[in-house]
Amino acid sequence: MQKCIVGKKIGMTQIFDEAGKFVPVTVVEAGPCVVVQKKTAENDGYESIQVGFGDIAQNKVSKPLQGHFAKADVACKRVLREFRLDDCSGMNVGEIIKADTFAAGDRVDACGTSKGKGYAGTIKRYNFSRLKETHGSGPVARHAGSMGACSDPSRVMKGKKLPGHMGVERVTVQNLTVVKVDAENNLIALKGAIPGPKGGIVYLTDSVKKA
Repeated sequence: MQKCIVGKKIGMTQIFDEAGKFVPVTVVEAGPCVVVQKKTAENDGYESIQVGFGDIAQNKVSKPLQGHFAKADVACKRVLREFRLDDCSGMNVGEIIKADTFAAGDRVDACGTSKGKGYAGTIKRYNFSRLKETHGSGPVARHAGSMGACSDPSRVMKGKKLPGHMGVERVTVQNLTVVKVDAENNLIALKGAIPGPKGGIVYLTDSVKKA
């Protein structure tokens, strides 16, 4: 059965393997999560489970969400995430998902939100080339250049790469190795770096790639 869990990025550290070599790892506080809703192919056209993570006071949740949690008979959760699975028969509403759903050696995909990097120009944001700084280029060596639109269509085409807010986008890192699982403290150590700032929400699923 496919595995999934919601967690919070704690930070990076290093641990030593059996050979005495240190391994850089990212520590994730994974769960405990609760299944809030279960969708089936008969009723919804596909199979998935909705997982909640992190407790939150009821008065900080909207009335529709309060009813949603009450229907599942679970406490209000800060984060809700739906995972589409091939087979949800083994999961039921109210079931708890803990860190020990994964084991050392498993391969996972980590999905999170990248750090915000502020307002950036096209060179930093999209790796554009700059103009020469001599012989008439003036103070525009790092400008975006021509927009490419004249009287027709008299607008900048949708999708044009321009200066703007950089970062804060969905990023997925695939085929990470689970180095260690601390079930007692709900911690999972993943080899390497995963997206997002410290304290950011991370979604872990079985890797779509082969080990």
